[in-house]
Amino acid sequence: MRYLKNLPLNELKIDKSFVDDILYDEKAVAIVKTIIELARNLKIDVIAEGVENEKQFKLLYTYGCMLFQGYYFSKPLTFNRR
Repeated sequence: MRYLKNLPLNELKIDKSFVDDILYDEKAVAIVKTIIELARNLKIDVIAEGVENEKQFKLLYTYGCMLFQGYYFSKPLTFNRR
């Protein structure tokens, strides 16, 4: 955590393993809320990965997460380099 303040970060990502557990695990909820609050205090974006259903999306949104990725929104897309 000591290095976190010195790294040139522009976003924090909430790992899919925490997103998977937020519907039934209080510890996962506490960690997710902490990540979101930390990002807010550092003035950087936070993105939740692996959002697979509406319940996860709504809960994360309620906690203050505004960026999401996962099958709930789209299957993985290929990068088309021109």
